Amino acid sequence: MSKAIHYINLSFDQDINQKTTALNASMPAQTVNIPVDEILNKTTLLTNLANACDFPSYFSHNWDSAWDCLTDSEVTHLMMDLTAVKKINNEDFNVFKSIIEDAYRDFGKPQLWVIMPSVDDA
Repeated sequence: MSKAIHYINLSFDQDINQKTTALNASMPAQTVNIPVDEILNKTTLLTNLANACDFPSYFSHNWDSAWDCLTDSEVTHLMMDLTAVKKINNEDFNVFKSIIEDAYRDFGKPQLWVIMPSVDDA
């Protein structure tokens, strides 16, 4: 398992207090939430990442620019909650994860926590 990306599986039948406790125990306090929409693709990933990390105005909304801005930023921990996502473009999501892994390998940051629905919920 990559040290850059951590997966958290939450069961649908957990109450909100159990979910909050599990998340707080596993993620650093300074974790930046990347909001997600019902559809996760390149456009939504880049836009929401840029907004969450407060990328500079010269961000070009492409993968190379995302890597550059991410490695230049002070953000060290990211989180994405995929439990409400209805459609994921797997190719785009895999590119996004590879950017996180490459940045972590080269700069030691960021780490990403991905909250996944349980298999029963998917």
